[in-house]
Amino acid sequence: MIALTAPDLATLLSHARSRIGVPDVTDRAVWDRVDPATRGRLLAAAETELATPPPVLSATAWARAFRDGVRTEYEDAARRLRDRVGVLVLGVVLTGEVEPFLDAAIDGMVALAEASTWCWAPHDSFTAARREVVPDVDDPYLDLGAAEVTSLLAWADHVLGPLLDVRAPGLRRRLRREVDKRVFDPFERIRDWHWIGFDGDAHNWNPWIHGAVLVAALLLCDDPARRANLVRLVIAGLESFIAVLPDDGGIDEGVAYWWQGAGRLLEALDLLAAAGGPALDSRDRPVFAELIRFPHRMHLGGDWYVNAGDASARLPAAQPWHVLHRWGERLGDKDVQAYALANGHTVHPAAGLGRALDALANPMPRSPQRTKSWQAPHVWLPRVQVLVARESVTGLTLAMKAGHNGERHNHLDVGSYWVALRGRPVLVDVGQPTYTAASFGPDRYAAWPLQSAWHNVPEPGAAQQPGAAFTATDVHVELAPETAALQADLAAAYPRGAVESWRRTARLVRGPRPRVEVVDSWTGARDVVLLRHILAGTVDLAEGAAVITLDDSRRVRMSWGTQADAVLERQDITDPLLRASWGESLTRLTLRPTAGTGSLTVWWEATE
Repeated sequence: MIALTAPDLATLLSHARSRIGVPDVTDRAVWDRVDPATRGRLLAAAETELATPPPVLSATAWARAFRDGVRTEYEDAARRLRDRVGVLVLGVVLTGEVEPFLDAAIDGMVALAEASTWCWAPHDSFTAARREVVPDVDDPYLDLGAAEVTSLLAWADHVLGPLLDVRAPGLRRRLRREVDKRVFDPFERIRDWHWIGFDGDAHNWNPWIHGAVLVAALLLCDDPARRANLVRLVIAGLESFIAVLPDDGGIDEGVAYWWQGAGRLLEALDLLAAAGGPALDSRDRPVFAELIRFPHRMHLGGDWYVNAGDASARLPAAQPWHVLHRWGERLGDKDVQAYALANGHTVHPAAGLGRALDALANPMPRSPQRTKSWQAPHVWLPRVQVLVARESVTGLTLAMKAGHNGERHNHLDVGSYWVALRGRPVLVDVGQPTYTAASFGPDRYAAWPLQSAWHNVPEPGAAQQPGAAFTATDVHVELAPETAALQADLAAAYPRGAVESWRRTARLVRGPRPRVEVVDSWTGARDVVLLRHILAGTVDLAEGAAVITLDDSRRVRMSWGTQADAVLERQDITDPLLRASWGESLTRLTLRPTAGTGSLTVWWEATE
């Protein structure tokens, strides 16, 4: 843990702006060497923004979160405005000229400065406590939305500073005033923010917000003593998050949230080390070597991943892959480096202005490094109780989770499993629907994609229940060259008395006849037993079997013999987030074991 006095920190940080690895717009040696393809794509995006009317942030849209639960109308507009400013700033940096992008970027920054709040409405408990639907500019809530705007303005000020001083004198002072009032003051004054996690409950908000405060402290705070105090508080807050990281590097929120939690932690630690030198470099902890492996361990193929909870099955392309590559290089992990390189060199402004600037100023190598596949035959993460086992890169993949129903962004999915063929999921987890104001309230599990009936779990006359007490027990794993398996009793995930025991074993068998075998054995079920399976692709039902076709070359046969009846149900998908993964529909296949049956085996095999 870093332990420095404020005066020591003030001295260390006295030249921080010049050390962070991202120069301002006047350093043409850096910005003119951006490769032509990237330059052309980003300048074209900036030209498109100039031709597009800027989004308007309205009080009515913000209030909808309180009135009817719709949060996306405002948050989408706010994101569009941030993205617009970021793209226009990049246009100025790449050209080095005032025309044609600087004035539009200035207008966007002023629009953000004049917005009543940077907070996303569902997070603003201050406004909710007043039973109002209009934010109070004198009582700002520091959340993820405020963090995003703060980081954007800090980086914009840093890289455009020399031009802003000439083109818009007074703007930089205005930006500092807004960040001071909306971010620095509440961050220093309120020390029991739930996201700090001093009680041991730190989550992805912690590095997300602390990282933004750190950037702003280094780039916008001109008082050395205050800058040092802000950085000291950031360091203490990040330590709370590091303290709860599992030693196997597993993240129960899934890969998408890895980037918004663990990934942002890595960025903040890089920035601290760059700004303060060795005295602020704490990147040598053993847990980080495991943490950086989590994304590729969960990788199925392409943009598909093992997804639990609110994580999407398909990872958006707009990730800072250069950060992960840098950590893989620093820790000597060639698999991490190869995985990061294989996922592209594209700079994504939508991932954040700071990330885009860092990627342009410090690009990854252009040539992929030679390595064996980063997809290991199997990986077991005991802290989050997830097994991923592969027949081969081009064969079947099995994943299963045990866990409990009190995890971050939890779905009711204890004992659920996935089957994929050649990197594409066949038996799937639906993932996160579009958030509303109810997504994190008492009605969270009213949304169908979160319910156990829409996960690949049994239904012994009752649905799974939320809370950490509803858990898998007696969990065992078997890892060998020819097989990998996870076994757990799922009975405790259901209401007391619903079933005495429910033993599930999911096994990948390698060899001449590769297959996945899932054996369910139960006793004492009080009601009709159902086994749910959520399937992608086209499903054709046959006697004791189903054939699932993803495309002309990927076809899987699921079979269960004569011990169960099967029912197919089509689930139409209207939610835009879910459609991005699954298209227009998914299919639920429900098996109902015949009377007197206390066990059922389901086999999965690739078929031509």
